[in-house]
Amino acid sequence: MTGMILAGGRGTRMGRVDKGLQPFRGGPLAAHVLQRLAPQVADVAINANRNHAAYASIAVAANSDAPVWQDDLQGFEGPLAGLQTGLRRCETDWLLTVPCDSPFVPDDLASRLAEALLRDDADLAVAVTMDADESGDAYRRVHPVFALMKKSVLPKLDAYMESGGRRMDGWYGAIKVTEVLFQDAGAFRNINTLTDLKDMEKLSEPAATGFDRKASLSAAEAQRIIRDAITPVTAVEKVALRQALERVLASDIISPIDVPAHDNSAMDGYAFSSADLLADGPTTLRVAATVLAGRPSGVHIPAGQCARIMTGGVMPDGLDTVLPQELAAAISADSVTIAPRSITPGANRRFKGEDLASGKPALHEGKIVTPADLGLLASLGLAEVPVRRRLRVAFFSTGDELRSIGETLEPGCIYDSNRYTLYGMLTRLGCDVIDMGAVRDDPAALEEALRTACTSADAVITSGGVSAGAADYIKSIMAELGDVGFWNLDMRPGRPMAFGRIASEGRQSWLFGLPGNPVAAMVAFYFFVRPGLMKMMGTTASHFTVRARSAVALRKKPGRTEYQRGIIYIAPNGEREVRITGSQGSGILRSMSEANCMVILPHEQGDVAAGELVEVVMFEGLI
Repeated sequence: MTGMILAGGRGTRMGRVDKGLQPFRGGPLAAHVLQRLAPQVADVAINANRNHAAYASIAVAANSDAPVWQDDLQGFEGPLAGLQTGLRRCETDWLLTVPCDSPFVPDDLASRLAEALLRDDADLAVAVTMDADESGDAYRRVHPVFALMKKSVLPKLDAYMESGGRRMDGWYGAIKVTEVLFQDAGAFRNINTLTDLKDMEKLSEPAATGFDRKASLSAAEAQRIIRDAITPVTAVEKVALRQALERVLASDIISPIDVPAHDNSAMDGYAFSSADLLADGPTTLRVAATVLAGRPSGVHIPAGQCARIMTGGVMPDGLDTVLPQELAAAISADSVTIAPRSITPGANRRFKGEDLASGKPALHEGKIVTPADLGLLASLGLAEVPVRRRLRVAFFSTGDELRSIGETLEPGCIYDSNRYTLYGMLTRLGCDVIDMGAVRDDPAALEEALRTACTSADAVITSGGVSAGAADYIKSIMAELGDVGFWNLDMRPGRPMAFGRIASEGRQSWLFGLPGNPVAAMVAFYFFVRPGLMKMMGTTASHFTVRARSAVALRKKPGRTEYQRGIIYIAPNGEREVRITGSQGSGILRSMSEANCMVILPHEQGDVAAGELVEVVMFEGLI
């Protein structure tokens, strides 16, 4: 076969310079394509309509005698004109085409396309990859410039071209086409602008966070990467006990005392020695003293006698059991009668240090202080507690279409809801929040916002600007400011998300780039950002997870994790059941407002039948 690099074109999006001649990793783009293509084919050619000498020099530098062919059609008629020229001039039975702006041509492109062409007795084999839109819906993406075809298809192509057709796949209806699925979608990325060129040069390098930025990651792998990369803040402060509520303990709290400080009674009743109990009948004991809580007894109780004792009262020496007064068989002014087998020896006695022993940890580092913990710490007599300082988190939304509350809502614009959900989620997490507003889709404004946020916060959260849209600048600016990995997560909603570290003016911050759709932003926050922030706080994230039966059948494609909003309830049969809150579109914020849980359908899960058990994360305690 002949391999042909399609480089003909006007170059209007690259400063009127042919894309194939743009510098990339120390050489022209076309040179990288030639280096990968040449070992796969018998002959190589370059299709170019300008700069013939420059393209010829690329071939010479690669020790290749590749000719440079200009389109037979005049007027820059597009890549299909180059394909037509290649079929007319190649001396082999098959022609393989690749674009000059995709420097990562797969090493097995020719062999796999040829195998399919022969197996299916097709006229043309074309590469396809799996892709997904922002909501996570998968689709097959055809790459018609990566194609292998028989030279015998030329008459069909000529007829299509003569009819005025110029689409690369527009003539497929006249021939037999087979598709070949490639897993590495990144190998088929093309460069259309100078910004794309800069992005691809940076993003194709191995990431310091230990994953391939081109790869599509599972939700579990993305969570692991965040968990492994982030370390807790080190600053510690001491706060008054009441101010410690919902703060993260910076060290173990060691009990300075025994709790309780003495053996004491757990009930109002009568303390006695179990050795005095008769085995074959009722036992009557004379009441020798009364022991009140909060007062040392200092009394000695002789054998055969007991003490009237209140809850919390110190157990007199030699006594080991307390009979609750309501269990007494008879009570007189100076005695109590105990029925046989009505009390177990040792019952209702609390031992010294039973709750906490002096010198032992009362609470452990990393625990978020609860109301019960406040009481426990108070019982130890502690007035101050060491806690980690609060995280400072800056956030802003991106998009020319966003308007703040109070502004006029012009046609095509929407009110910015993400800043309010982020404010609520961060405030509930106990962060000091810095709301930087909405930033327009302008590279300079976005870079300034990221730099400002970086200098004032431990973490920066953006919403919008990390997908593949023409105005999504965040990812390229992030690459300028630090070591950032970009993810296409195998999840729905929230597929586009960025995570990494940025730096400005000697300060560094972790950055989380969330999708712009409101539900996708919240899902990404709860399951990726929240665990990362909690690790920065020095604690761990926890989701209250239960199993419930799905009330209806759910459609689910294997190969991605799905987070569906649900309402969990107790069915008439007493079992937990969950139903979905209607449409699950990533822009329908009402679906989150109505839900009380999230149904998690794991990566490998397929369709769910009605009545099947599913995993459910409760919103209570999370939101």
